[in-house]
Amino acid sequence: MLASLPLISDPNLIIGLERAEDAGVYRLSSELALIQTVDFFTPIVDDPYQFGQIAAANALSDVYAKGGKPLTALNIVCFPIKTLDRAVLKETLRGGLDKLREAGVLLIGGHSIDDPEMKYGLSVTGVIHPEKVVFNQGAKPGDRLILTKAIGTGVIATAIKRGAASDEVIGEAVKSMAMLNRRASELMMAAGASAATDVTGFGLLGHAAEMIENTDVGLVIHSREVPLLPGAVEVAKEGFAPGGLGRNRDYRQHMVDFAKSVPEYLQDLLFDPQTSGGLLIALAPERAAKLMKDLKNAGIKAAVVGEFTSNNKGKISVV
Repeated sequence: MLASLPLISDPNLIIGLERAEDAGVYRLSSELALIQTVDFFTPIVDDPYQFGQIAAANALSDVYAKGGKPLTALNIVCFPIKTLDRAVLKETLRGGLDKLREAGVLLIGGHSIDDPEMKYGLSVTGVIHPEKVVFNQGAKPGDRLILTKAIGTGVIATAIKRGAASDEVIGEAVKSMAMLNRRASELMMAAGASAATDVTGFGLLGHAAEMIENTDVGLVIHSREVPLLPGAVEVAKEGFAPGGLGRNRDYRQHMVDFAKSVPEYLQDLLFDPQTSGGLLIALAPERAAKLMKDLKNAGIKAAVVGEFTSNNKGKISVV
């Protein structure tokens, strides 16, 4: 839909709508650039406070994926004021505010509308040095691919909606989604990443595809190394697939080749749309080893899930 719209060019625009990136970046000076992003969605858990935390962590993640520091945020609220208890909205906003406070980000305003379906999220503004922006492309052959959070939030959220997820499974998923990517981003920047993105609605394979699309590198994903949330395999096998999973598969399957040894449920999980997922970080092998050590010391359960190759350009091989 956007292809026919005329884009506005500007020499100071570092990242715009030209291709799929996590956030927009605009150069203000030779030493300062502005990062802008926005994200909001319907509740994926029953607890409004937890929903607020997750939505805030998710919105902040795009700034962290670029290597930046988020500074300010604006609330975006859609709420059925006549049919839903106002306490639900208050708790949602409290959850978001507490997560912003944890991130050291100021809430400076927002906008709300009366809507039949509740939605919440934030617009976030951050900063970075113009020469330190991390793009989602730039990986080199031999680079390792690190994932900093387990996947499976999409199938688990679907199970939650149908009352089929245990308290333990819900608790682990909420804990993961509410965790900030701040420390992972800081360590990524110190390690010198070649490229990075965060794993959200397009799933692990969808966002990995963005890293190699129309480039001279390919990617091998080791499916058994991909960390999975507790309960994700079980609910995936039971068929709790969100609608976005099928759309992700349809959109990117031409870029992905699965080995016969990869079971169907695992293929589904690799396409599963995530909420507030981890960072996907590409960097040279020796840097990857150090980053993995630093992430472990920081209490982040990351994993090396693949490597970039000069073969099979623009394609993902899942083994």
